[in-house]
Amino acid sequence: MHSAIDVQGATQVYPNGTQALLPVNLSVAEGEFVTLLGPSGCGKSTLLRMVAGLLLPTQGGVVVQGKRLSFVFQEATLMPWANVQANVRLPLDLAHVPRPQADARVARALSLVGLQGAAGQRPRELSGGMQMRVSIARSLVTEPQILLMDEPFGALDEITRQGLDDELLKLWRAQGLSVVFVTHSISEAVYLSQRVVVMAAHPGRIVDEISIGAPYPRGDDWRASSAFHTLERHLRQCLSDASKAAA
Repeated sequence: MHSAIDVQGATQVYPNGTQALLPVNLSVAEGEFVTLLGPSGCGKSTLLRMVAGLLLPTQGGVVVQGKRLSFVFQEATLMPWANVQANVRLPLDLAHVPRPQADARVARALSLVGLQGAAGQRPRELSGGMQMRVSIARSLVTEPQILLMDEPFGALDEITRQGLDDELLKLWRAQGLSVVFVTHSISEAVYLSQRVVVMAAHPGRIVDEISIGAPYPRGDDWRASSAFHTLERHLRQCLSDASKAAA
């Protein structure tokens, strides 16, 4: 299987000399769902931003094969004065896509996230979960091959979060996306992923990679299974061991 992303010995050292990331080597295959799991300060978001090209590595390199890449941030970051349609269309407007073509792509993206009837609403009229769906629709409107997601559901309540996890998995499978998902939730990582990359802090580094062998589609039966809880315990132990170990 071909790689969508190859991180090759990439490091990140801040101007004040702080080593944010030790050398990272990571490959993500085309169509793979990989989660970066770890505590705050372990470099998950830093690594994701280097993959996105928002931050250059101090040393090493990042090779992204997919020509179309989208980034979903922790906050929905919607324009409060604009309706849902205009918010989702923004990347196409910036790329000067003709309006009829852009509106058709917006309609498809809103349909994918179940917001067909919300095009005329303002962000303040939407729940937090719906706002995040708009943000995801905006990322899909460019028809990406790679989707990078930085703790997108972290601020939501558990029920809303689990619902969006399920919707994300449906989108990933339907669209054939390569996904790199950042979270500090062990249960979310086990539920979503094909592979979990465990990171530790001070300085940030990869300490383990765990394959999640459960088939898709996944649901409440998977969350309630003994295999699920065994993986949770294993990942929790990995994180605990990493926090105690010297870099």
